[in-house]
Amino acid sequence: MRKVLFALVMVLVSQQMVVAQRITRAQYIDKYSKIAVREMNRVGIPASITLAQGILESGDGNSTLARKANNHFGIKCHKDWKGESMYRDDDRPNECFRSYKDADQSFVDHSEFLCTHQRYAFLFEYGTTDYQKWAKGLKQAGYATSPTYADRLIQIIEQNNLQRFDKNVQPESTPEERTEIAEQTNNFIEVDVYDMEISPFGNIKTNNHTDYVEALPGDNIESVAARYELEPWQLRMFNDIELKSVKLKTGQRLYISRKQSKAEKQYKTHTVKRGETMHDISQQYAIRLKSLYKLNLMEEGTQPKEGDVIQLRKKAKKK
Repeated sequence: MRKVLFALVMVLVSQQMVVAQRITRAQYIDKYSKIAVREMNRVGIPASITLAQGILESGDGNSTLARKANNHFGIKCHKDWKGESMYRDDDRPNECFRSYKDADQSFVDHSEFLCTHQRYAFLFEYGTTDYQKWAKGLKQAGYATSPTYADRLIQIIEQNNLQRFDKNVQPESTPEERTEIAEQTNNFIEVDVYDMEISPFGNIKTNNHTDYVEALPGDNIESVAARYELEPWQLRMFNDIELKSVKLKTGQRLYISRKQSKAEKQYKTHTVKRGETMHDISQQYAIRLKSLYKLNLMEEGTQPKEGDVIQLRKKAKKK
């Protein structure tokens, strides 16, 4: 009986820790805006852009990459990286991402990444008050592949009034003076994203390294998105839902972060049951729908038949 009670307590504690780790967008902005302003004064990247990218890339600091590797900007290792790393499935399986001691180092490395790569050089001609040009320029320079990346950044900035932080730039400072500012303030600030109080969010669970929740009675896409500090389009994207208006069933699984490109190691194949769709399978194993189609060499939109064997990790052999 004691063992059962102890196991139950441990489960409850672990669930509380998962909830505690999740922070709201407002908390994220409050926690990291000073670092973003400092970096703006040091190198000239608008604080609004830095914050918006951090919000978008890290899911308000709640992504696995942000929590476990302190990587808030999704920066991959590349050939010039000599620090710690973390491997995760992304556009390709088992890709290398940079890992940092703390969030401050991630913000600093983001600044250095934009400053030292030639393709971003033209951005610094825009100054620190034209966030729209910066957002469009980042997309143009290839920072992200999404065609709506610039629009998303601008939307996040304007909805949260992040442009107010751009006014904190030192207007008369020269590059040399900004370097001096950096040297004075560059003692890394110890930032711990786990030291938040227990938040009012519901029971967040994890499947295939991806956070998800279950819909409550009366929920819709907008209400769930608002509850977890997401935009409706983000929730639809995370769950491969194309329709803007969709009815949710009570208890329906909804991922609140991006799904993976393949299933966990113990799940190699899935035998299709009657009525199952590719979307059902992608939700069951937390695999992006597009990735699931690619693994099985199937045309997007087509559906399997009962009894078909669906590959979950390795690409199917050509017939």
